[in-house]
Amino acid sequence: MSKQAKSQWDFGELFPTEQTRKVLSVSELTAQVKQLLEKSVGQVWVTGEVTNLRAQASGHIYFTLKDAGAQLICVLFRGATVAQRELLADGRKVLLQGDVTVYEARGQYQLIVRAVELQGVGALQIAFEKLKLKLATEGLFAPERKRPLPKYPQRIGLVTSPTGAAIRDVLHVVQRRNRGLEIILVPCRVQGEGAAEEIATAIRLLNEFNSSLGPRPSALDLILVTRGGGSLEDLWAFNEEAVARAIFESALPVVSAVGHEIDFTISDFVADVRAATPSAAAEIITEDVFASRRLVVELTQRMGRVHPRRRMNELLQRLDDLQAGLQRCTRQGTKDRQVACQNLATRLSRVRPAQLLRQRRETLAMSLRRLRERAHVHLQNDRNRFEAAEARLRLLGPEQVLARGYSITMDAGSGRIVRRAQDARQGQKLKTRVKEGEIRSAVEPR
Repeated sequence: MSKQAKSQWDFGELFPTEQTRKVLSVSELTAQVKQLLEKSVGQVWVTGEVTNLRAQASGHIYFTLKDAGAQLICVLFRGATVAQRELLADGRKVLLQGDVTVYEARGQYQLIVRAVELQGVGALQIAFEKLKLKLATEGLFAPERKRPLPKYPQRIGLVTSPTGAAIRDVLHVVQRRNRGLEIILVPCRVQGEGAAEEIATAIRLLNEFNSSLGPRPSALDLILVTRGGGSLEDLWAFNEEAVARAIFESALPVVSAVGHEIDFTISDFVADVRAATPSAAAEIITEDVFASRRLVVELTQRMGRVHPRRRMNELLQRLDDLQAGLQRCTRQGTKDRQVACQNLATRLSRVRPAQLLRQRRETLAMSLRRLRERAHVHLQNDRNRFEAAEARLRLLGPEQVLARGYSITMDAGSGRIVRRAQDARQGQKLKTRVKEGEIRSAVEPR
């Protein structure tokens, strides 16, 4: 049978069917990736910084390990026998050993942690804590073995670098506070490979030197072991067991001053006295001498203050002050009495009868003047009103009428004014008043 020709509309090669291509489910693909990772990568060591640390109630610990370019999900299961799991903390750089696998439920690859170590400084810190615990257990830090420093040291041994800042600080303080202090320097390295052995050897050399000098005043009084500040790696020589043993075995008291105030080393714990800085150590060593010198100066000043002549001068000065005060009090008392007398005189003058009578007389005279003035004013006003009334009366009086040509006729006997002609009787005697004079007449019959 011949092969059937393909249709021009056959796109089987471009779009294969389920029978022609292999299709995986998400779970199948994830399982293959997991197998490939576990087989190809397997167990690894990886370093980074811990972040997003969280401990679940189940006891499992989940966190992320990151560096500048990537992140890795990590899990530490509760049942895993992993020592130092307490080293896991946010921000801490660690070194992890674990198995690379895939968490299929989320499709993410992760590291199952099998071991935890600190990296860099963290590792040094672990060594520090281990040695510290060991030496403390042996009693090297016991308070009862600490020896007091001599009060007035005359010669000390100094273990430090001859070129570091610590020796300059120590010499500067000693020069300022106790120039007579003799210093025996045993130079050594204070950091780097072999520095711890040099420090321990220097401490032993000073003890041997002290033994060879015999009893005081030739012997050393103490040993100062010191250096300036730095990182934990820089200070590490003072955390070595060799240095701790040399300090512990020293027959001379040892002062340890390593780094800054916040720095603590194994040598600080073993030493008889720990100082925060090299300068602080020099101040501690010279404190009693410095205080004694200061006491001598204070005593000299105090003796000067209690000298009889000084005391006599003070008493004389006190006498002058008292005399001046007495004079001031006398002057002030006299002034106060004068003021009081003046006040009393003023008050007495106010209550004298003559003064009071004079005041009353002045008041009476003033009242009389005011009364006369008011009476005069009233009289003048009355006079003015009278004259005005008189003027008005004159204007209305009969004289003014007579002056205008009129006359007044009256009964000559009674003086009654005849107002109407009918009132005149025949034979009646009349008197007519004109402006100037009177006219007598009689009524004639009509």
